[in-house]
This record gives sequence, C-alpha cells and structure tokens, in this order.
Amino acid sequence: MTGQTPRSLAALANLRKFCKSRLIDAHRITVIDLAKHPHLAKSHQILATPTVVRKLPKPVRTVIGNLSDLDNVLVGLDLRSAD
Repeated sequence: MTGQTPRSLAALANLRKFCKSRLIDAHRITVIDLAKHPHLAKSHQILATPTVVRKLPKPVRTVIGNLSDLDNVLVGLDLRSAD
C-alpha cells in the first residue's frame, strides 16, 4: 500500500474477505506501506500499488489492483485455472 488510499483500503478489504472465505486459516497477510517504507518495494518486487504477492507455494505470484474481480484474483494467484 501507499498510505491509506481508497483503492488500497478496498484491496485490503477484498483480500481479507477472499482469504476468510477461500483460505480459512491457510494464509498470513503482511501489509507493507510503501509511503513509510519505500525501500521495500524493490525487495518485494512491487511495481505498482496495491499489489498482492503470494509467496507460497512457489512460484511467487502477484496481482495488482483492488482485487474486486474474484475470478481474476483466483487465476492471478494460481488458485484456479483460466479455463
């Protein structure tokens, strides 16, 4: 996130809703505020915000945006095929 923008707040709310309904206890969310810690963008390969990075299982997957389209989130995080 880059501060508390409406888009980043929506992405976080959508992510929490998604994880609660789909991943139950099989997740951990870490929020990085790039306004406070801009140096972390490079090490986490964040090019735009808001971005979700799924680290495990490998390979690493990223989804950019407010996460409002559940189908795109599932495909982007490799939790469902594009078919």
